[in-house]
Amino acid sequence: MQKTLHLWFSGLTAALLLLSGCDKKADADPSIASVAVANPDFSMLEDAAVRGGVVGVLSNKNPNDPEGNFTVFAPTNDAFARLGLRTAADLNALQTPFLTTTLQYHVSNGSRRISTLPAGTVTPSLLGITRRMVSRNGNLYVNGSRILRTDITAANGTIHVTDKVMLATGADIVQSAVALSTAQVFVKPELTYLVEAVLYCELAGALSASPGSPQLTVFAPTDQAFRDLLRQLLGSASTSPADIRRLPKDVVTKVLLNHVVPGGRFTSELPENATVASAGSTPVLFGAFDNGVLPVRGAGNGSASANIVIPDVQCTNGVVHVIDRVLLPQ
Repeated sequence: MQKTLHLWFSGLTAALLLLSGCDKKADADPSIASVAVANPDFSMLEDAAVRGGVVGVLSNKNPNDPEGNFTVFAPTNDAFARLGLRTAADLNALQTPFLTTTLQYHVSNGSRRISTLPAGTVTPSLLGITRRMVSRNGNLYVNGSRILRTDITAANGTIHVTDKVMLATGADIVQSAVALSTAQVFVKPELTYLVEAVLYCELAGALSASPGSPQLTVFAPTDQAFRDLLRQLLGSASTSPADIRRLPKDVVTKVLLNHVVPGGRFTSELPENATVASAGSTPVLFGAFDNGVLPVRGAGNGSASANIVIPDVQCTNGVVHVIDRVLLPQ
């Protein structure tokens, strides 16, 4: 009996030691949320996760994956700064629901090592909108965001670091522009002049998604870009988007069509130092690809190019790039 008890306790001790070793191994890696907290280069991602209400999700195992894992494309502080978001207070410029869906667009179920994500791969997201992997100049991109570091292991998945925040609206180009103009994305309305121009020229149907409609790339001038143009053309400051209607309709139509090119292309896919025919059959000229963006100008802009200030907004019927100058046709 004593020998039996000794063997039983010995077996129990060995089992406990084995379990203890397993627990230590399981706890060796921090959660995805903990990685963000521990790394100062992810402080903006941490602040965004708190405000967007996803910290709890990324702190725990994924209930929708058999192994409890996520894959996260994690934007750095510099990535947020490209959108003018440099402090936690800056995040107040975004509507909270949009911030939440933006974060969900960076996350997918399951742990995917970078070796399983070659160029051409289409990956799902928790938002229900896909992303695509692109190769350019020897670098790998997810949409238009360059992957800076790969395969960071966490207790509940894998992290890949990116140089841009990925944006997706879940709506078509027109609906997305309207959402911006009615402060559903940023607290401050934007693209109000563009929406007015599209309505004035009756182009909403052409830019809306419908069965069989083509994918488009749209360069969307900011409100300030339109104000600058109207001051130049009308000789006085514009105070309302309705000022667009002071210009001839055919002129505005020609200008708008110069901002649309075929195919929904991210910055990582736009041609460098090349000319592309716009929907208005006038040329759009691209400059050198640098730091994930490239300048764009119309033939009527002379040497003055527009900068892409908000790149790679994924819409259901294409991609929108917000620019700081109106692209003028010849």
